[in-house]
Amino acid sequence: MGGVCSWKREYYYADENPNRRGVSGRYFKSRSSKWMWMMASAFFPPVVDCQSPRGGRSTCPSLMELCIHKIREDVSKFGSFSVLPRDVSQLIFNDLVYSRYLSAYSIEAFRDCALQDMLLKEYPGIKDSWIDVVSSQGSSLLSLDISSSEVTDYSLFLLKNCSSLQALTFDYCDLITEKGFKQISGFQKLTCLGFKNSTALTAEGMQCLSSLVNLVKLDLERCPRIHGGLVHIEGLTRLESLTIRCCKCIVDSDMKSLAGLVNLKQLQTPCVNITDSGVFYLKGLRKLVLLNMEGCHITAACLDYLSDLPSLQYLNLCRSSLKDAGCEKFSTLGNLEVLNIGYNDITDECLTHLQGLTKLESLNLDSCRIGDDGLANLAGLVNLKNLELSDNKIESDGIQHLSGLTNLEDLNLSFTLVTEDGLRNLSGLRSLKSLNLDIRQITDSGLAALTGLTGLTHLDLFGAQITDSGTKYLQCMLSVLLHPITICFERFHRFQCRMKLPFWVQFAFVLEITNLHCFEKKVILSGVGRIHLGKKKSKNGLNTQTSCVEFHKFFMFPLDFKNLHSLDICGGGLTDDGVKNLKHLSSLTVLNLSQNLDLTDKTLEHLSGLTGLVSLNVSNSRITNDGLQHLRPLKSLRSLSLESCSVTAEELKKLQLSALPNLVKFRPEL
Repeated sequence: MGGVCSWKREYYYADENPNRRGVSGRYFKSRSSKWMWMMASAFFPPVVDCQSPRGGRSTCPSLMELCIHKIREDVSKFGSFSVLPRDVSQLIFNDLVYSRYLSAYSIEAFRDCALQDMLLKEYPGIKDSWIDVVSSQGSSLLSLDISSSEVTDYSLFLLKNCSSLQALTFDYCDLITEKGFKQISGFQKLTCLGFKNSTALTAEGMQCLSSLVNLVKLDLERCPRIHGGLVHIEGLTRLESLTIRCCKCIVDSDMKSLAGLVNLKQLQTPCVNITDSGVFYLKGLRKLVLLNMEGCHITAACLDYLSDLPSLQYLNLCRSSLKDAGCEKFSTLGNLEVLNIGYNDITDECLTHLQGLTKLESLNLDSCRIGDDGLANLAGLVNLKNLELSDNKIESDGIQHLSGLTNLEDLNLSFTLVTEDGLRNLSGLRSLKSLNLDIRQITDSGLAALTGLTGLTHLDLFGAQITDSGTKYLQCMLSVLLHPITICFERFHRFQCRMKLPFWVQFAFVLEITNLHCFEKKVILSGVGRIHLGKKKSKNGLNTQTSCVEFHKFFMFPLDFKNLHSLDICGGGLTDDGVKNLKHLSSLTVLNLSQNLDLTDKTLEHLSGLTGLVSLNVSNSRITNDGLQHLRPLKSLRSLSLESCSVTAEELKKLQLSALPNLVKFRPEL
């Protein structure tokens, strides 16, 4: 079976989402529940479900999956897995961790199993006694993550048997002291090391890192006492990724120690106390691909030094001190693919210097002072896939400049002044997958303007004024054509039309006109100018004589939102009838219907068929304990919020224990 069952021990350069807002990591929050969906996806593969989904057929699980499922159910009966092949033991271990079946008792069965990866990040109950089993893996163990555990210095002493460790992570392990850190120097093969939020690590304690010459990735996020300690990593010339995020003790003089790390490709320095002077020491890092300086005290003057970095593709200067003056240097960063300059005091003038950055795929302008005229400078950035325009002075007229960005996949227009008229300019953006319209002035007719956006997987209408009538458009996408059409045909295969229409549209016209209703995509016609139909020669209509149909406008309902994975409608205008229109959105994994005060238990009944739901929020509604029974089919549910409802934490706990085994977070909570 080889290494296919083991987790990859890799480090990533682009591990930060360029569109994500707020703080990252353990304390991350976001205004949009789109990120709830992202965080709901676990690190491990899903636990195999041997039951068929309701109303359909399941894919038959493999023999290995069935065996692991059985072992999980009877794990207490097994004393040891050491006689099994290592890859099989690894699969069993991974499954028990994901399903939360691993305990202080069951982990003993993995003693001397020669496991390669033991990824126990934030797993409850981990103490020094667990590490005794971990250390029994010996030189086979390559990767260990015991973040947020209660291990002490003794655990690091036990790990000395694991001499082949390549990746070690113990973030938020508050009981480890500087004495424990000294043990790290013995792991000479380490390539990846992380200990976020370590208050015990000091500048002197960082001497333990100087011997780790094979280090490629080092994470020191939120270590508050390492000022002056970066001198001990000056010799780690293989280092490619360094994170000192939120280390507020770091100042400009510390950055001098990084000048010789010529192989550095990723540098994360958000929220540290460096200025333009500190950026000066980075000018020689010609291999640098990603630079994140969000929240630093830097100005546009730092661009003088960054222009010397030919490999730079990702740049984050969000929440810094940028102003329009000096931004002309952006034009020298021609290889940029991702640029985040949100939350800065910049205007349309700054955007004039971005016109030449034609490789840009992601641009974040959140909470700046951008207006309609500024968007004209983005019209030529045809490679853009992600565009963040939230909280700017953009109105409907400015949206026309985005109509040519046909590669756009993610667009955020929340808290702008855009109305339904502006949304019509988005109808040609067929690549859009995520659209945020958290805008109070968007109503039901705004949904009707989103012609043909059938690829949407995330739609945020959090503050939009959507009512029951508007949810009808979520059943099927409305396509509107206001131009006159004249269709003339003698026979089906000689169909002619003044306008070029897709073949299936022509076929649909024929079937409707000849009253044959066997075609599943119906066409509803309105505003008909005149219809002339000749006598049919046969029942199937293929021999229909010369006929002419002229339409001044027509509506089509062939397209739908069935690809939606995430949906937010929280404007307060929905009732149970509106939710009924959502029950066909079978791909939904995240649904937020909070703040709709008229929703009752009937809403949960309508949603009971959405068995793919992972996160559901119906807070601030009239749902009661009686309605919880309708949630029983939602076996994939991991997060459920029913705050400010007539629902008790006790009943939610009963539901979790009896029917929702994957539910790990619910509100109200006990």
